[in-house]
Formats: sequence, structure tokens, C-alpha cells
Amino acid sequence: MLQLHIPTLLLANACVVILCGLLMLFSWWRGRHERTLLWGGGMLLLAAVGLVLNSLRGMGLDWLSIILGNMVLQFCVAMNWAAVRAFCGRATAWPWMFLGPLLWLLLCLWPAFYGEIRWRLLAYTLLMTLYMLASMAELWRSRHALGVSSLPALLLMGAHTLFYLVRMLVDPAPSAGAAGAAPSPLFAMLLVESMLYAVGIAFLLLSMVKERAEQQYRVAAYSDPLTGIGNRRAFLRAGERLLRLCAEQHQPVALLLCDLDHFKAINDRYGHSAGDLVLQQFSAGVAVQLRKSDVFGRIGGEEFACLLVGTQADALALAERIRLAFAAAAPAHRPQSVSIGVASSLQAGYDLTRLLSLADQALYQAKGGGRNRVQAYAEGCQALPD
Repeated sequence: MLQLHIPTLLLANACVVILCGLLMLFSWWRGRHERTLLWGGGMLLLAAVGLVLNSLRGMGLDWLSIILGNMVLQFCVAMNWAAVRAFCGRATAWPWMFLGPLLWLLLCLWPAFYGEIRWRLLAYTLLMTLYMLASMAELWRSRHALGVSSLPALLLMGAHTLFYLVRMLVDPAPSAGAAGAAPSPLFAMLLVESMLYAVGIAFLLLSMVKERAEQQYRVAAYSDPLTGIGNRRAFLRAGERLLRLCAEQHQPVALLLCDLDHFKAINDRYGHSAGDLVLQQFSAGVAVQLRKSDVFGRIGGEEFACLLVGTQADALALAERIRLAFAAAAPAHRPQSVSIGVASSLQAGYDLTRLLSLADQALYQAKGGGRNRVQAYAEGCQALPD
């Protein structure tokens, strides 16, 4: 059987854990806002301290190793839980984090417990398991809201917990050894497994943080920060996708181009905050009337576009509902209205640029006809001037 040199394993384990911890802290320092990395890096560096303390066993400092060393390692497992809670957007549960180390200290003050290896192994494993199960529960509960792949982290934590539970059942440590009894043969495997877990959890936490950041950047790139709906880029991208699908299925499509009437006057007279409120009110009012398959976005200052599957008659009915609802939502001291131009695939085909152009011409006709009206595209319409 392969014999593993325990001191060498301890040294290698400590070096790997320190390196992973420093990398996580460096990533946190560069970002300066992701508490997950701060907790994760701190956990790994503190784990190295715990390993060093545990290596002192047999040197006349067994109390330091058994009591303080294991308290430090218990707090590291609690920090693992804190890192997961931070990633899930939850506050640090400080009292519960200190509970495990404190229970270990109190148990070690009992001579019968301190002198019995199996009791110590059982208590340590159970405390560690509770913290790991709490970490897994946090990830599982928030898996849909996180929007990132949490399954690898769940599997890693589950495997780490299972290893300790199996070790508790099969460890051949003597049942009544002294406090300074030599490590069991499974101790070498424990060091290897702990090193693999440190590398794995550091990699997965970094990956999840990076994945979520990239997701947030994508959302920011394709959403309008004021109204929360898609911006011009998002509308064009989703619109092209919807048009390709409808062209394949030979479904009719219509486009609504909406322009808020006298919007500049609202800004000038009532201030930009009032103008922002009007934009938010309009976008929210339209969004509740649309289906999930419809594409809606703010494509200009006070200009919105909506692409939907349906005939021109369907689009005109929707546009009229939007116009009436927006006008009815105006406060008594400030009227508001919208002009809407409508074009369909029957006139423009499945070309988004062409649909926008024809709807723009219909919008110009609606503006010229007195505003606060819905106008379908008809031959002879002129384009809306810039």
C-alpha cells in the first residue's frame, strides 16, 4: 500500500490552501465589492492556520492542536457558509458562525471528551456536517434567483461532507486513546481530500462570481436603465430573432412605433424628473398589455417600439388600448398622450429595418394629423424628420 508522508502532505496542503486563499483575496481586492471572495479567501487562509496548529500534535502541545486548531477549522467551515450566504445576497449570521467553535471549546473542557478520540471525531464531523448542509441549503434555495450554475458547488460540498461522514464510520482510531494518540491511517487521505476541496471551492466560487458578473454586464448592455425594459440593441436583437421564427412558420407580424407627444415641453415645464416618470409610466403601462412572446423596447429618447405576432388589425387594437390607457393615466395638472404608427409584414415582409421605416412613416402621419392618435401605414406616408 502506498505510504504517504504526513509532514510532507501537511506542508503541501498548507501551501496550496494559502495560494488559493491569496488568489481569492486578490480577486476580491480587484473587484472591491464581492463579499463572497472575501469570505472564501479568508476561509482558506485561516484553514492554513488550522492545519499548522493541528501539525503540532505530538510535540507536547496537544491541547493547542486539539482545542484551538479544531476551533479554527470549525470556524473555517462556518466561513464557507458565510461565503455562500454572501453570494446568495444574505447577511452574515455571526452568532451561528461562532456557535460551532464555541461548542467545541465547551466539549473539550470535559475531560472524558477530551481524552476520547472517537467522541472528538464524532462531534467534529457532526458540527462540520451541519455547517456544510447549511451551505448547500442556501445554494439550493437560491438556485433559481442566482441565475448561475450552482450544481457543481452543491456536488463538491456534498462529496466533502460525505467523505467526513464515511471517515467517522470507518476510521480505525482506538476507542480509548490518549489525547495525543497518533493520527489514524485515514488522516493522509483526509489531507488529500481537504486539499482537493480547497482548490475546488476556490475555483467554483471564482467561476460563479465571474459568471454572475458577466450576466450583469449583459443585462446592463441590453436594458434601458431608466425604464428597465430592453434598449435599442436588445429590441433589434430580439426582433430579428422573432421575425426569423415567424417567417419560418408563415405567421403575420406587426410593429408599433410609439412617440410621446410634446415630451420636450413636459421636460422644460415640469423638469426632467417629471419626464423620467412619464417614460417609466408609459413603459410599465405597455408592458402589462403585452404577451411574453412580444418584443418591446425603448429605441430612442421618447420613442418605443413593439413587435408582436399578429395581424395589422390586432396591432391597431393594441395600439388604441395603449393610447387610451396612457392618456387616462395622466395627472389632472398635466395632460399626456402618445402617437403610434403601425406597419405589418404584409407591407414590409419580415425585414425589421423595413418595418421600422414604414411604421416611422405612419407615425409621421399620426403626428401631422394632430397627435394622440393611431395610424396604420398607407402608401404615400412621409418619413418622420429627425
